[in-house]
Amino acid sequence: MNLAPGAWKYAIVPLLAAPFAVIISVTASIVALALAVGVLAFFRDPERSPPPTGVVSPADGTVSVLREEGDRVRLGVFMNVWHVHVVRAPVAASVVDVEHVSGAHRPAFSKDSDRNERVHVRLETDSPNLPAPTEPGHTADADPAEPDDGSADPEKTDVSTGHHSRADVPDSEAEVTLIAGAFARRIHPYVESGDELERGERIGHIAFGSRVDLLFPPSVDLEDVAVEPGDSTTAGETVVLEGDTPGLEVETVGFDRDQSDFDGSAGDDEPDANHEP
Repeated sequence: MNLAPGAWKYAIVPLLAAPFAVIISVTASIVALALAVGVLAFFRDPERSPPPTGVVSPADGTVSVLREEGDRVRLGVFMNVWHVHVVRAPVAASVVDVEHVSGAHRPAFSKDSDRNERVHVRLETDSPNLPAPTEPGHTADADPAEPDDGSADPEKTDVSTGHHSRADVPDSEAEVTLIAGAFARRIHPYVESGDELERGERIGHIAFGSRVDLLFPPSVDLEDVAVEPGDSTTAGETVVLEGDTPGLEVETVGFDRDQSDFDGSAGDDEPDANHEP
C-alpha cells in the first residue's frame, strides 16, 4: 500500500510504544497499536484510474460547496477522517504559482473555514475537457460600480472569505486550494511553479483531512458542473464536469515526480515551506 509522505513520522511513536505499553496493560498496548494503524490508514495513497474524459475531482469526500463567485464557479469537497487525503490535479495543466496563506484552524465544514490557513495551487490549462470560452480572449469584467482609473489592485483577497478576486483572470486559469481544518494543521504541496501535471496526478496532501476547493476557469458555468452538494467524490476518478474530448489514456496515475526526499509542508511552525516539494 502506498503511503503519503510523512506517514511514518506520525505513526512511529505509537507503534514503538505499543510493546512497552503492555507493562501498563494489554488494553493500553492495543490502543497504541490501533492508533498507529489508524495513522497509516489516514495516509494511505491508492492508485487511481482517471476516466477517458471529463474534469475529475481533486479530492475524496463529499461536495460541501457549489456556488458562483463573480464569473467563476467554486466546488468545495469536504474530507472526513476515513477519506484518502491526497489531492490530485483535476485537469492536465501547468503550475503557475503555489501560495501559502496563513489563517485560523476552524472546522472545515463551518462558515468560519473561509478564514482558515490554506495553500493555493494556481493552474494554467488548455484542457479539451473544459468548455470553450464564449468569447475568445474573454476575461472577467471589472465591477461596473467602480471606475476603471487604473488604480484598482489587479489581484486582491476578499477579506470576508480569504478568496482571491482578480479582474484579469484568463479563461485558461483554474485554482486548487488545500484548506486546513481544526485538526488538519499540515498542508503538504508536492508541486511548485513550472511543474507540468497530468490529469489525476498527485499535487499534495493535507495531514488528517479537511477541505479542498476547485475554482473553475471563467468559461465554466454552474449548470456545467456534474455534481451537487451531498454527492460523494473520489479524487482522480469522479467526473465533476463532463468533457467531450478524450483525455490522457492512462490506466493509473502514480507518483510522477520524486518524493523520496519530500519534507515540505505549510503549517503552524513552517509557514514558508510550501514551495519545497
